[in-house]
Amino acid sequence: MSTVDVARAKWRKSSRSNNGGNCVEVAFGGTEVAVRDSKNPGGAVLIFGRGQWDAFLAGVKHRRG
Repeated sequence: MSTVDVARAKWRKSSRSNNGGNCVEVAFGGTEVAVRDSKNPGGAVLIFGRGQWDAFLAGVKHRRG
């Protein structure tokens, strides 16, 4: 069972998104991170463990160098 209550979660997206609609939103809850499409907030939600999310962010930061 997910520790992220997606119905009550505080969703957020990048401050650099400029409200263009082509973004993902994230919500944090306990040991998991939920990710959804900002254009379809009622659609599918992907759930990742915090370790997976941290590894993803580290990879993005490394590529941006």
